[in-house]
Amino acid sequence: MSYLDNILFAILLIVGFGFFASSVKKIIRNINLGVDVNRKDNSKARWKNMAMIALGQSKMVKRPVAGVLHIVVYLGFIIINIELLEIIIDGLFGTHRVFAFLGTAYDVLIGSFEILALLVLVAVSVFWIRRNIIRLKRFINPDLKGFPKSDANYILYFEMVLMTLFLLMNASDLHLQNVPGGFSHFHKAGSFPVSQFIAPIFNGMSNELVMLLSEVFWWLHIAGILVFMNYLYFSKHLHILLAFPNTYFANLNPEGQFDNLESVTKEVKLMMDPNADPFAAAPVDENAAPSKFGASDVQDLNWVQLLNAYTCTECGRCTSSCPANQTGKKLSPRKIMMDTRDRLQEVGKNIDANKGVFIPDNKTLLNDYITTEELWACTSCNACVEECPVNISPLSIIMDMRRYLVMEQSAAPMSLNAMMTNIENNGAPWQYNQQDRLNWKNEN
Repeated sequence: MSYLDNILFAILLIVGFGFFASSVKKIIRNINLGVDVNRKDNSKARWKNMAMIALGQSKMVKRPVAGVLHIVVYLGFIIINIELLEIIIDGLFGTHRVFAFLGTAYDVLIGSFEILALLVLVAVSVFWIRRNIIRLKRFINPDLKGFPKSDANYILYFEMVLMTLFLLMNASDLHLQNVPGGFSHFHKAGSFPVSQFIAPIFNGMSNELVMLLSEVFWWLHIAGILVFMNYLYFSKHLHILLAFPNTYFANLNPEGQFDNLESVTKEVKLMMDPNADPFAAAPVDENAAPSKFGASDVQDLNWVQLLNAYTCTECGRCTSSCPANQTGKKLSPRKIMMDTRDRLQEVGKNIDANKGVFIPDNKTLLNDYITTEELWACTSCNACVEECPVNISPLSIIMDMRRYLVMEQSAAPMSLNAMMTNIENNGAPWQYNQQDRLNWKNEN
């Protein structure tokens, strides 16, 4: 490569990583719009969660076919991109296979990269067939339409192209390495168990043309990686980065255990304490905004729930296991997460457009994105939480929005209002007088 090529490559890297850093900064800013919640307890259990679920893919393999294929793609993505370090050094300094001095270890690395690249091509082809030919139900549900549906295919095409370019780059390199007497800077280095079968397509071409093609494959490969990296911000594939913090900060409480609202708990304790002096409470700051029960918009959710929204893979395992969805109800846990992310993105764009300040836009997550019908269809069974391969909890968002409907708007369904009235009046959810509650035991 010439000095001009080195400079152009450096500019490409700066632009690519610069845009990526800007996108990461926006994601962190948007996540921090959420309410603070403490998830720093029990670090040992949290590290174990991350190691088993994000790194070890333990929940993915519950569905073996998709699980094994995903592990292949995941390992391919992580391991093959180790080669990115060599590409960057070669591109900046004009070297050729700078790590070739590792000898046998280098041969093993390049050989394993090629085998993984081939396996990734096979895996993403199967994924494409499952989505577009077999058309599994969870990939054609009404909640997955428009860009989210196309996005999954775009990612598969990206991966196919990147792996193909990688193998073509190696094949052309191998061809030039084997030119009798040597050619230019292409010295023998690496082992090529896959691209050795591709290299014959360059037979009959001039060495100069093969060298040109090799450089084209090289530039397209690195440019494709940078484009793909920046596409993550707009894509469900962001989970390849966020799955790790998401599993670390996941809720460690038993499934089904809900958090109490601190403000309500204090009020109840005060009412039940016969020795409490209600007038001894701390003075109220008249300028402070009143506390809000539950959530009607993304700013009312906690930051872990917003991290969940960005981490969602849109795989649909949650929706396919949801009993409400299976019985024809409108609820889709996947849609809950996608809507939360879409609203969060909208709020983020609002802040960007108004120089760092959110200007009310007369929209909220509740009603404009998620309907009350969806919220009240949930049975709170935790099936969606159990099925999620990266420990996302759509249920926590549903419950917080229900709290808002009940405690802020008194908008619970009639059956629920009747139950709460019975509890208040009778001490039980049924419409019995308290004196009659034990009559059942006298029946034969």
